Amino acid sequence: VALWEIRLVDNIFPEDPKDGLVKSDMEKLTFYAVSAPEKLDRIGAYLAERLSRDVVRHRYGYVVIAMEALDQLLMACHSQSIKPFVESFLHMVAKLLESREPDLQVLGTNSFVKFANIEEDTPSYHRRYDFFVSQFSAMCHSTHEDPETRNRIRVAGIKGLQGVVRKTVNDELQAIIWEPQHMDKLIPSMLFNMQDNEDFERYSTQKLHENPASLAESCFRELLGRAAYGNMNNAVHPVLVHLDNHRLWDPNDFAVSCFRIIMYSIQAQHSHHVIQQVLSHLDTHSKNTPRVRAGIVQVLLETVAIAAKGSIGPTVLEVFNTLLKHLRMSVDFELGDGSRRNSASSLSSTRTKESEERIVQNAIIQTIGFFGGNLPDYQRAEVMMFVMGKVPVYGTPCHTLDTVKIGHQGTKRIQAMLLSSLIMVTSGFKCKTICAGLPMAFLEPLCSISLMEDSELRLLVLEILHNIIDRHDNRAKLRGIRIIPNVAALKIKREKISKQDVVFMKKHGQQLYRHIYLGCKEEDNVQKNFELLFTALALITIELANEEVVIDLIRLSIALQDMALANEENMPMFIRCGIMALVAAYLNFLSQMIANPPFCQHVSKVIEMRNLDAPHLLPEHVFREKLPDNLDRDDVGLYFQTADLAEALSVPGYNVERLAVPYIPQVTDEDQLPRRKSFVDTISLQVDILSNSLPDQSQLAEEITFETLKKAIDTTGLEEQERERRRQVMEKFQKAPFEEIAAHCESKANMLHDRLAQVFELTIRPPPSPSGTVTVTSGHAQYQSVPVYEMKFPDLCVY
Repeated sequence: VALWEIRLVDNIFPEDPKDGLVKSDMEKLTFYAVSAPEKLDRIGAYLAERLSRDVVRHRYGYVVIAMEALDQLLMACHSQSIKPFVESFLHMVAKLLESREPDLQVLGTNSFVKFANIEEDTPSYHRRYDFFVSQFSAMCHSTHEDPETRNRIRVAGIKGLQGVVRKTVNDELQAIIWEPQHMDKLIPSMLFNMQDNEDFERYSTQKLHENPASLAESCFRELLGRAAYGNMNNAVHPVLVHLDNHRLWDPNDFAVSCFRIIMYSIQAQHSHHVIQQVLSHLDTHSKNTPRVRAGIVQVLLETVAIAAKGSIGPTVLEVFNTLLKHLRMSVDFELGDGSRRNSASSLSSTRTKESEERIVQNAIIQTIGFFGGNLPDYQRAEVMMFVMGKVPVYGTPCHTLDTVKIGHQGTKRIQAMLLSSLIMVTSGFKCKTICAGLPMAFLEPLCSISLMEDSELRLLVLEILHNIIDRHDNRAKLRGIRIIPNVAALKIKREKISKQDVVFMKKHGQQLYRHIYLGCKEEDNVQKNFELLFTALALITIELANEEVVIDLIRLSIALQDMALANEENMPMFIRCGIMALVAAYLNFLSQMIANPPFCQHVSKVIEMRNLDAPHLLPEHVFREKLPDNLDRDDVGLYFQTADLAEALSVPGYNVERLAVPYIPQVTDEDQLPRRKSFVDTISLQVDILSNSLPDQSQLAEEITFETLKKAIDTTGLEEQERERRRQVMEKFQKAPFEEIAAHCESKANMLHDRLAQVFELTIRPPPSPSGTVTVTSGHAQYQSVPVYEMKFPDLCVY
């Protein structure tokens, strides 16, 4: 260093450090440095050397003056020659941070923060900040005895980390800051101060920047906001590790707060990265305590609640798949512990474990329902299908949930949980057409569950149907089962039924009717079941009923009334009276919806008669009064008559002739048939059965189709001929020799084979080719060539 430069530097230091920096000499030094930038590195080296001596000699006043001079030189000079000077500056800052004096550490941090706010013109290829990350992180964890001093050191450490972040994240050459070895220091340091927020109330608004917790949160948000696509995993993983190490999943208030900050700070398109990290962490803790797993699931709920409205990428089904897997595992843990009870001493601990597992299960259900309920409609339909595919149904293969190991109780538990989550997913679902909300792949398993013996499952299925069918929010107006005196006062919203919905009811309406018909006669039905069945019938009438559907619903109601009167299945009196009350309440509602005065008059007349003579057949009394031992079948005035209803509907639009055809539930797979059989298929099955395995004729089920009903109404004389033909065929197959039957079947098979061969020869003939085609005549191959100009090409095709 030149003598002139040494004199310039020495002059800025006064004899007494309390006098502070000599401003006039500092101005001379600054002018010299700006005029000769190449001298900056030597000035910096000398200042660093002097500062090191002062630190060793504990002359802290001169240390402060030296750092003030360095700061002023740094702020005044903005040329490329400043880079060597920066190295000296950072070396001096490092010296201060290494000292054990809190004042020097704070002084060095403040100088580094000023340096971090300087925007350099060109990037630095060789500068590294590893030491500063480690040192500032250590300051963030200060355990100084004096609270005020500890607070100052922690605030300085957080400000230093914030400076490192600002200096490096925008510099492509400093991408190393996002590597795990640095994030594992940065993130826990901020979280440590965020969770240690006991003294937050002590700080006023003016001193909020002096609060380590608020400052750490601000730095945490800034860091996450600058995270790019490829850095998200490195930024989130240390958060999960910190929560594990400090056991912050139970209780999980701080964990929830952290992930709210994360989700609101990162860019929306990166949300699925965070969700995937939490899902993976949940898998890692699959065998941890129930409360820890419940805490992680609740954090996942918060993350998906924020991400559901934005971009969530391919994570949707992965979220549900992972949650369903952990739901099954939770049931396994609960029932496994319950099955191993072998002593009274373990009874209390087992009950505690079961209640904790219920917390996990409820958290999973809430997460599934909340996430699905906040998705767009098109994604919600996919999620409904996905969850329904996971519901174990008796008699169907279930590859994802093995119901053999968990048994009947576990299967029932999983069914109830998944259906509860489906209720939340379908809540508020407004499909434009009912076929979009109830596709066959969803409707069939749903109806299968609706016919199970458990009353709770049937209630859940009915609520799911209500959510999907009710597209105009009328369900709240129809709660409970009652005789509604004035339906118009309910102000029910409805639209004209669309063509797609008409087609849906023609194809799948019978499944809904069958679901209601069979659900009414279950012996464990309670008042809630009848209330939801009434609501289901009313919603079908509002949303899906045209004239043809109205006739079907009336047939269904009369069939329910006849079933309760005949009582061929020995149903309890409560069920029979409940069915009667349901029919009365629904026909009263239907009569006012179709606004047919004669129909309304007949329904009102029956209801009045019941009020006088049989109040137990009305919904207002059946669930409260003592029921009789039997129903009076002879008093015709107490029951709805098909003839009177048909006469009332003798207006254009209604095919009242169909009311004379009794409603019979559609035959489905639940009736132990391998598949739905048509009328002809059923006859052919009867013919092919051998005599020793032929069941009783009363047990053979035939599906009644439109064609068979038409023949039964129009042609009465053919019944005897058909019965005689069947008898002859059955007698032939029972008494004829085996050889004769075999020859008869072989001739039929040969005839079918010949016909198929003719069809294939006409349809699968190779196209003509100029090179010739091979034909086989009398066992000899012959080649026939067709010239190109004689070939006939099909329209819109190129040979």
